[in-house]
Amino acid sequence: MRRREFFRNTSLGLLGTTLAAPLRGLAAPAVKKGQVAKNIIFMVSDGMSNGTLSMASLLRRRMEGRQSHWLQLYEQQRAVRALMDTASASSLVTDSAAASSAWGGGHRVNNGSLNVGPDGISHTPILQQFKAAGKATGCVTTVPITHATPAGFCINNSHRGDMAEIATQYLPLRFDVMMGGGAEYFSASTRKDKTDLFKSYTDAGYTVVQSRSEMLQLPAQHTRPILGVFHDDGLPFSLDRNQEKAQQQQVPTLAEMTQCAIQQLKQNKNGFVMQVEGGKVDWAAHSNDAGALLYDQLAFDDAIGVALKFAEEDQQTLVIITTDHGNANPGLYYNDKANDRFDQVQHYRYTNEWILKGINKSQSPAAVIERIHYAQGIAISDAEAASLLKNYANLSEEGLYNPHKLPFRELAMIQAGYTSINWGGMEHTADFVELAMTGPGSELLRPFVKNTDLHYLMLEASGLQADALKKAQTIRASSV
Repeated sequence: MRRREFFRNTSLGLLGTTLAAPLRGLAAPAVKKGQVAKNIIFMVSDGMSNGTLSMASLLRRRMEGRQSHWLQLYEQQRAVRALMDTASASSLVTDSAAASSAWGGGHRVNNGSLNVGPDGISHTPILQQFKAAGKATGCVTTVPITHATPAGFCINNSHRGDMAEIATQYLPLRFDVMMGGGAEYFSASTRKDKTDLFKSYTDAGYTVVQSRSEMLQLPAQHTRPILGVFHDDGLPFSLDRNQEKAQQQQVPTLAEMTQCAIQQLKQNKNGFVMQVEGGKVDWAAHSNDAGALLYDQLAFDDAIGVALKFAEEDQQTLVIITTDHGNANPGLYYNDKANDRFDQVQHYRYTNEWILKGINKSQSPAAVIERIHYAQGIAISDAEAASLLKNYANLSEEGLYNPHKLPFRELAMIQAGYTSINWGGMEHTADFVELAMTGPGSELLRPFVKNTDLHYLMLEASGLQADALKKAQTIRASSV
């Protein structure tokens, strides 16, 4: 298969030169035509609406006087930019499992499924393909390592929620670096079957690390696969972590995990492929939690900085930066105090999650006002505090990642009058999303793509052509 052959014969090529020309002049990375990508770093800010990217970049500029790494790529004309259609097989509005499976398996599957199509056919995940072809592979995330987005690059399962099973599925695959949260799916004390998967991984030759210090102490040229699990569920939101010394000592940042993973994976002479996920951006959007959202987006942007620095030094690495879908469509809305109100976010200490978990129905409105002011510098009114407290008589708010049914929606509505940040909802959206690429292979990108197209772009960019792909699938089948 000649380079670009796939893309000339799919929807990527059908867009034609009329659409491609305006972007080509603006976004031509320093890449030799036809150069093969030795490494691929695929970066996902899960659930990132365009408003999230915009506001985080504005926050970084006003707080630090510099642009986000993502938008610097656009400003400096160092990336090819596109929009991506994120639909799944079952809905125009995808979930993370189907979205990651589109990238990972090259086929659209139903929401909730991981690389198992509506017809029941399983599609070989891309990290299995690359590992069989001799590359090092890995995932790092701020949510459980068994969560939908990393799993979509790694395994087949009809049910994304079966994370205890997914933790078991990872074991024989021996991906080189897997880091994130989700200790409850590996620990004997919290697994229903009482299996000590941490011991199973250790016995199988993995190095298991469960703290930031253990991760940082890993030797530069470690030869064993690494499992890093740093929290029971998802990792703490970055904003909260930054205020808690114990969490800072226990939990690495996404940038630190990315740096560690690259250090380990780059030892492979054949190169590596890794996925980096800012997973809690999505969780914050589901809760309309502006502080959690924007500071986790900035933490993701810090990880982009790590990836770009390596890629610039290496000159053989394709960096892909995108999201799997929008979520909640937040935005900064106009009024004559919008600048000052948005600047209030610079002074946040804690997230809405931290605020709401510390309130109970016996507290007074004054106590609620004091807690919110301490956490975020906002002085809400007595009436607003009383209205928020009413929810604690019968906690009932529905929504993902809200097991205690806390009143996130009402707090966000109250905060809008103080920050000028408003929300379109609390669920995923069908928006076409931002997609940026830089490095060898980025020249293959067209201005508008489907999510499944990225699967084949990665194979083509890395030189894993038809014969190599068949060989990889044969090796995988013989090892099961």
